[in-house]
Amino acid sequence: MKPYRVSPRWYLFPQSFFRGHRSRSYHLRVDNLARKLHSTRSSVSGGGNGNGEGSFFLVPGATVATLLMLGFLHARRLYEEKKVDDVKEKGIELEFSPDVKAAFLRLLPLRSISRFWGYLTSLEIPIWLRPSIYKAWARAFHADLEEAALPLEEYATLQDFFIRSLKSGSRPIDLDSNCLVSPVDGTVLRFGELRGPGALIEQVKGFSYSAYSLLGATTSLHEIVDMDAPPEEHSEHRFTEEPHKTSWLRISLASPKIRHPISACPRKGVFYCVLYLHPGDYHRVHSPVDWQVLLRRHFSGRLLPLNQRATRTIRNLHIENERVILEGRWREGFMAMVAIGATNIGSIKLYIEPELKTNRPKRQLLHTEPPDEKIYEPVGIGLMIKKGEEVAAFNLGSTVVLVFQAPILGSSEQYATPSDFKFCIRNGDRVKAGEAIGSWSGS
Repeated sequence: MKPYRVSPRWYLFPQSFFRGHRSRSYHLRVDNLARKLHSTRSSVSGGGNGNGEGSFFLVPGATVATLLMLGFLHARRLYEEKKVDDVKEKGIELEFSPDVKAAFLRLLPLRSISRFWGYLTSLEIPIWLRPSIYKAWARAFHADLEEAALPLEEYATLQDFFIRSLKSGSRPIDLDSNCLVSPVDGTVLRFGELRGPGALIEQVKGFSYSAYSLLGATTSLHEIVDMDAPPEEHSEHRFTEEPHKTSWLRISLASPKIRHPISACPRKGVFYCVLYLHPGDYHRVHSPVDWQVLLRRHFSGRLLPLNQRATRTIRNLHIENERVILEGRWREGFMAMVAIGATNIGSIKLYIEPELKTNRPKRQLLHTEPPDEKIYEPVGIGLMIKKGEEVAAFNLGSTVVLVFQAPILGSSEQYATPSDFKFCIRNGDRVKAGEAIGSWSGS
């Protein structure tokens, strides 16, 4: 047998110095390692009780499972982004195209899967593992850890890390009183004006859904409908879909049910903007303007994914998923902000109503039960929220939809520029919370 060879080393001190300390040094290293493992186990298990051994093995197992989930999400994101980039390089706009895989998603227990993911992300991570896990996440999803308000070691769970706050001044708010700011860090998917029968919001080229279905049948958006508005196209985006591709029956029967649909056009000056939050984005939701939140409406729908592929292949995606709607009024009229949940993001935290719990187990099989609605007191006044104030948070990433009235100057004969309000964004733009997405002239 060949002897085990040790590579030569250069010693700072003579070897005779170490002969007398070698045994003591070895025991010190073993003792230090034992203390570190013991302190980790104690911090996780909460002390030296009889259940500490099980807790010690549970956390590393959960950490491994979490890392595997993160790796899968990262690989899938890279694959989807490459496909989208290839299409965009060819100058092709993605269109709605349903497929079998999207239909299969409806059969999966996505709400249970999301609750299990929530359980994993709520487990405490050993302090010495936290920086490595969070830095790996940041590399995978391009998150900026320099903006985090706390050192990485202080985020005990992945859930705490996902909804982390930022350092003061990281998201300056545009204080111009004649501008509306982005409530989140995200990507602009769609925006425009609600014009035309049904008040449609474009999900993707070739398919749209009703704003009334998104907000609910009892939304006060009905009250600002102008029955005399011309049936022009509903946004600045022109659709090329044939009549047989747009089924009004599908829209009227979409979840939630519209029992008394109003086939009229909303008054000119009602706009919408759809913003998608990537997993690596800052996950807190801020107020876009100073406004009064009069009520909250919660639909406990599905938890389908909201990525690019799902948007192109699943009908009525935003109005089938679980969502929390804040509705009220601001200086210029109607305002609604919709936080939409998705797979692994069933938990939507509402800072103005901490007791609200989302993604609860459902007893009913159908997804058409009426929403849970709460009117904030005092009735008619509600909660006053300032521009830039934190309102909610997602556990991973999702979608926020704004529906609002904006100042109007009147309309021209061609209805080309009916409003004084102008968006200052484009589809595909990356925006940050507090940045202006639209403005208008006025006093």
